[in-house]
Amino acid sequence: MQTPILEMKSITKEFPGVRALDNVTFSVRQGEIHCLVGENGAGKSTLVKVLSGVHPYGTYSGEIFIEGELQTFNSIRESEKAGIAIIYQELALIPELSVYENIFLGNEITDGMVIDSNESISQAVDILKKVGLDVNPLTKIKNLGVGKQQLVEIAKALKKDVKILILDEPTAALNENDSDNLLNLIRGLKEQGVTCILISHKLREVLEIADTITVLRDGRTVVTLDAHKDVVNEPVLIKHMVGRSIDNVYPKREKIQPGKEVLRLENWSAFSYNLGRDILKNININVHEGEIVAIAGLMGSGRTELAKSVFGNADGYRLSGKVFINGVEEKFRDPGDAIKASMAYVTEDRKANGLILIDDVKHNISLANLNEIVTGGVINENEEILVANRYREQLDIRTPSIQQKVRNLSGGNQQKVSLGKWLFVHPDILILDEPTRGIDVGAKYEIYTIMNSLVQQGMSILMISSELPEILGMSDRIYVMSAGKINGEMLVEDATQENIMQLAVDY
Repeated sequence: MQTPILEMKSITKEFPGVRALDNVTFSVRQGEIHCLVGENGAGKSTLVKVLSGVHPYGTYSGEIFIEGELQTFNSIRESEKAGIAIIYQELALIPELSVYENIFLGNEITDGMVIDSNESISQAVDILKKVGLDVNPLTKIKNLGVGKQQLVEIAKALKKDVKILILDEPTAALNENDSDNLLNLIRGLKEQGVTCILISHKLREVLEIADTITVLRDGRTVVTLDAHKDVVNEPVLIKHMVGRSIDNVYPKREKIQPGKEVLRLENWSAFSYNLGRDILKNININVHEGEIVAIAGLMGSGRTELAKSVFGNADGYRLSGKVFINGVEEKFRDPGDAIKASMAYVTEDRKANGLILIDDVKHNISLANLNEIVTGGVINENEEILVANRYREQLDIRTPSIQQKVRNLSGGNQQKVSLGKWLFVHPDILILDEPTRGIDVGAKYEIYTIMNSLVQQGMSILMISSELPEILGMSDRIYVMSAGKINGEMLVEDATQENIMQLAVDY
């Protein structure tokens, strides 16, 4: 029997008060695509950090073997020398440097004491061909889309003569077309003999590409399945991941007759000073009380720009058109004005823009509405604790305490904290931008349940999502954006993935 290219035996890793990995065993065959799945907090990222040397030898118990040889990595550089490369969801590229400079960063080609730019560019061209990326190596990273940046990151890994390529949620920020291209590239790398470990919450992609699937739950190995021999489908994986069956990924909601119109945009347009062009063109939409209205479209269609421009124009676009809240025209100078008008916006990027990761749950929840807990110019800490505990209970935020640093929570629980922060401003209109991005199927179900509860209480939700099943499973009405315009509107019962995509690509 062939020796596995990677074996991790009885890996146990503890943090103060938490056992993140509990006797995990993980084995990968040469040249396969091995998917690692599990809920947020299951231990996937910790296992990868042990393998990469982020958590060095001696900080965990257990053994790691590469091609049968025991490894004791004390740093990332040591794991890279052994042929391991990891591409994280947050790309490690420098926007102001060129493509070729990023590829060779830290491994520069030199001629004596000077970097040999010509040879670097020449080799970069060859590496870019391997990943199917046709761009000028002199192009700055900031001028590439996310999908192409992802390919540059992979090219950077291939430059290091990688044996095991680990991709952590590589398609989380990609549109459907870029995701398909990336999956095809992974298949191509497999044919070139590169072993790939893919961490993903997108079970459709896992089922499409995996040779083998390992499920982690609560820091333990639950099962390893051969995708070509075992019975493997979404219900099977979900049951292993969450420890129970979820019969309907999208919880049922009793449909109610929408109430009064709470939000209306008329000929809403925006010009971006940074891009030097119009990014929103004569948008006309409305949202009624007690309904979920979805905004569908490809990345770059203007969905997030629409949300930000309505929510106090946080990016400083030049706006025209009208916004009406409960029939009254409003002119928001900043997000504070939007909040006063009972609007809230949960950003698509909770880590960069939604939360203060180094601060605790309590402070993050109270942050957007400090006025409510201030007495005589001083924050009433007792009131702040009551508020934080109320949303912790209401949203089932799983944390040892409200003093826990947000960075130590799973993605799903971070998203609940972000949601709690904005529910504390008591909005009537809630804009949710990619509400379940980067969270597992169990946490998604919980977020969906919260959304249903909010609209049944009379709140209105404007949801932006790149997940077409999510749009079809959760919304009442759908607007489809393309190139900064609304290309169509439909009731969810009249919608299919096909007719949504037709409108999304039809300029």
